[in-house]
Amino acid sequence: MQVAVFSTKPYDRRFLDAANAAAGGRHRLDYLEPRLSPATTVLARGADAVCAFVNDAADAATLEALSGAGLRLIALRSAGFNNVDLVAARRLGITVARVPAYSPEAVAEHTIAMILALNRRIHRAYNRVREGNFALDGLLGFDMKGRTVGVVGTGRIGAALARIALGFGCRVLAYDLRPDADLVAAGVAYAPLPELLANADIVSLHCPLTPETHHLINAETIGRMRRGVMLVNTSRGAIVDTRAVIDGLKSGQIGLLGLDVYEEEADLFFEDLSGRVINDDVFARLLTFPNVLVTAHQAFFTEEALSAIAETTIANITAFEETGRALHEVSTERLV
Repeated sequence: MQVAVFSTKPYDRRFLDAANAAAGGRHRLDYLEPRLSPATTVLARGADAVCAFVNDAADAATLEALSGAGLRLIALRSAGFNNVDLVAARRLGITVARVPAYSPEAVAEHTIAMILALNRRIHRAYNRVREGNFALDGLLGFDMKGRTVGVVGTGRIGAALARIALGFGCRVLAYDLRPDADLVAAGVAYAPLPELLANADIVSLHCPLTPETHHLINAETIGRMRRGVMLVNTSRGAIVDTRAVIDGLKSGQIGLLGLDVYEEEADLFFEDLSGRVINDDVFARLLTFPNVLVTAHQAFFTEEALSAIAETTIANITAFEETGRALHEVSTERLV
């Protein structure tokens, strides 16, 4: 198949080329730097499928343009699919495939790295030492052992984080619509979300973005948290109401904040903007807080994860070419 691969970076080419070669080099991959949008669908002309990433816009207008050009497959290089209009895809007969799991450890370990960096003020200490400042004032942290970690969402990533936290000697509270019996056996306690928020010293978000979880963390839920709580989000940006979080930081209700995702990240992340003025005033305000650590959607970025993403993406495309169905289709049956 001829595949138009949008939002590509050098690392995408490396891993997708390797996966395609391992599959016999059967697909022609046309790498495109622009993000997918109604205006860039023309770049996919002549392709049989489109390969898209997290900030590509597969809305109704985009899908209609692709359908008009004869495309029938959107192969996502991600687990999340909130950027795809599934109702329009169903109506147009477009199959949407995703990568349901790649390396849960990659995201869970990055989450732990953010928690430790925030707790021990590693980001601030690093800058101080480089400036010749070896004072310890303002760098006081706490022992992880005995602290309560609240894990919101215990899919593969949340479960991996919970196990790591148990290894630190933490008490782990979890919230999920489907409790994991193996985690319970390992020592994780499930609780309603309000109870988790009220008791956790650290709240870590690992749920998908759906209409129900949009702005799950808002002024009301922040008010239920322990004063001085650490909040970490490595799932999807719009789960957090950023303006409410800023108010929480200003009041001291949120003591430490770690974000690997941001609800308006599409205009920022994955690009080098170091020579430009950042026009997003909300994001710029976040960066002024000394108790905030932001990484640019980096949690998935490991050799193992990128290999798995590329291999599953190529497998989805191959299966669709051979059978008309991808291996990991996003179901739209319930939308009709």
